This record gives sequence, C-alpha cells and structure tokens, in this order.
Amino acid sequence: MSLTLLIVQTLNGLQLGVLLFLIAAGLTLVFGVMDFINLAHGVQYMLGAYLAVMFYGLTGNFLFALVLALGATLVFGLLLEFAVFRHLYDRDHLDQVIATFGIILFLNQGVKLLWGASPLSLPMPEALSGSVVLMPGILYPVWRLVIIGSGLGVALVLYLLVGHTRVGMLVRAGATNAAMVSALGVDIRRLFMIVFGFGTMLAGFAGIMIAPILSVEPGMGDTILILAFVVIVIGGIGSIRGAFLAALIIGLTDTLGRSFAVDVLRLFMAPSPARTVGPAIASMLIYLLMAVVLYVRPAGLFPAKGR
Repeated sequence: MSLTLLIVQTLNGLQLGVLLFLIAAGLTLVFGVMDFINLAHGVQYMLGAYLAVMFYGLTGNFLFALVLALGATLVFGLLLEFAVFRHLYDRDHLDQVIATFGIILFLNQGVKLLWGASPLSLPMPEALSGSVVLMPGILYPVWRLVIIGSGLGVALVLYLLVGHTRVGMLVRAGATNAAMVSALGVDIRRLFMIVFGFGTMLAGFAGIMIAPILSVEPGMGDTILILAFVVIVIGGIGSIRGAFLAALIIGLTDTLGRSFAVDVLRLFMAPSPARTVGPAIASMLIYLLMAVVLYVRPAGLFPAKGR
C-alpha cells in the first residue's frame, strides 16, 4: 500500500461519488416527492452520453455537444414523463417497477438500433486532456478533476436551490408530505415535472462527463443505477444532503475497498487466501454498509424531515 496509490484512488473515489450524486439527486427527489420508483432513471445517464457523442460528431465542439445533449436529455425525459410516467403515479410500486424496467429494455434496444451495439467514445476537450502534478511523482488527469469540481459545483447549486428558493421550499415540503402540499393548493404534478426534468438533466450531465473516460455502450446506466439506489437507501429518501454524503461514502468505500482489500487482509492471513477473499469482500463492501445503515437507521442517515 503506497501513499501515491492512496491519494490517486481517493480522488477516483471522489469522482465516482460525485457522479453517483448527480444521478441519485434527481432520483431521491422523485421518490421523495411522488413516491414513484423509476428504474429507468439510469437510461437518462446512458442517453446523455450517446447524445453527446452524436452532437460532437455534428458540431466537432465539446461545449456545444454538452449544451445540446443536456437540452435533448431534458426534452426526452419530459416526453417520457408525459407519455408514460404520469400514468403510473397512482399505481402501486410493483406496477411502477415493471413498467420502468420495460422502458429500460426498450431504450437499450433502441440505442442499439440507432448507434449500434459497439462501444463508442467521446473525445475530451483538448485543453483538459492532460495531467497535473499533485505532488512530486503524482500525476492526475485534469478531466477527472473537472468531473469532481463540476459535481461539487452542482451540489452547491442544488443546495442553494433546494434550501433558499420558493421552488426548493415546495420540493422539500413535497418530499416531507406531498398530500398536505397538494391540499394547500400546490399543483404537485407540475412540481414533479420540474423535479423530474431537473433530475433527468443531472443524470444526463453525469453521462456526458464520464463519456470521455468510459465506453459509451447500451446498458451502461444499469450498473450505475444500482449504486444510485444504494446511495438513496443510505442517505435517506428525499434528502439532497443525504444523497450527497452517501454518494461520497459509497464512492470512497467502493474504490478504496477494491484497491486495498487484499493488502488489508494480508495483515490477518496468508497472501494466497487474501488474494482470493479480498476481491470478493471488496465487491460486497457497499452492500454490507447498506445493511448496517438499515439496521441502525432504517430511514437512512439523513432522511427528509417527516419521514
């Protein structure tokens, strides 16, 4: 275990954490305000990446591709909400899970028809494609720092919007008691459209930002969605603060666990069994953490008030 690897993997964990927060923020508010389980939220992450690749091919400019892909992701998300999701709000959770899972299957096949099954890539801006020296002997990609910084910036904007604006006040009230907010004359469906649209943009933004690092391929949102649900469970449904802190915890736990589990186990057992057991334990760490949190605090670490 070296200090260099620890610093690099800590930054990688922060990067994963902010990406999870971008996805989980909209998801937790949708679940908190409307009690709606949207398994198809990860599809917006995938679509953001694919749309960015498409618009980059058309414009040749990353910034234009980013703006156009965000707008297209928002429009597509609102169309899904209008055509499908709003008809499921009054159904039970099982119906919502089955319907949104069907959307996942449909859209995964749709991107295969439009863009093919082969992985695609999105070139990162040339000015941000290098590395910076963090410490003597430690180089770190600039783009990963941009992801961390942009994620923290979005978290700050969300904190200000949710905590210090009228719409944010209504969102917080809706996450606490949607029925009461609706009884007071607030159009809860319109409020949900705002939350849903903003959530789809955040998920799309996460997909766009990670596309220069990972392959853009069908189904890329499925795995990240599972992690996002773990974030929501640990942080507390309807809580932006909970989603942010839980996302960072999950990102660091997963990344550092996969990097150092074998080294830690070598302190207690022979190297050969450590190499066998370490990866298995590392892959389970976040789920073990979730189980512990559920046992100690069933509502999550920072649930919305009233839950």
